[in-house]
Amino acid sequence: MKNKSLLIGLGVLVVLIFSVVVWWFSTSNSEVRLVNRGKAQVQVCEAYFDKMWKILQQKAGVTEQYKNSFKEVYTPLIEGRYSGDKGQSLMKWIKESNPNFDASLYKDLMASIEGERNGFFIEQEKLIDIDRQHKDMLMTFPSSLVVGGRPDLVYKIIKSLKTDEVYKTGQENDVDLFKK
Repeated sequence: MKNKSLLIGLGVLVVLIFSVVVWWFSTSNSEVRLVNRGKAQVQVCEAYFDKMWKILQQKAGVTEQYKNSFKEVYTPLIEGRYSGDKGQSLMKWIKESNPNFDASLYKDLMASIEGERNGFFIEQEKLIDIDRQHKDMLMTFPSSLVVGGRPDLVYKIIKSLKTDEVYKTGQENDVDLFKK
């Protein structure tokens, strides 16, 4: 009877030790996976920013080229029509069909700016959430027993100098978007 109780106690102790060891490794592995996910998300943010910048820069270049090409065609066309005209310009202007400047490229550029910036924000938001999960793991019991001494994730959130200034001073007084 005594041997049976000793074997049961020893079995319970082995199961308990085995459970703690499995939990320890599981917690450690979860933290490693979270760090790897955070590092990968940093790379996603970098790649997204690069993609965003190239799209916006190239679309802005196309709209600028369109504007310059339109001006090159339109200005000589109008000047040539009315050179040597003695007072008949107004009547001709009313009757003639003139080329129209198409603003759809600018609308497309504005939509791209908004869409790409929103997409980039979502990717940075994911990175911030991964960091929050990692900090929770490092700081809360019982996982802090296993991973509490490990370093934080290292990453940067991309933002403007304007944002830094506003958060430093706690004020945002420059509300004129077009600065006339």
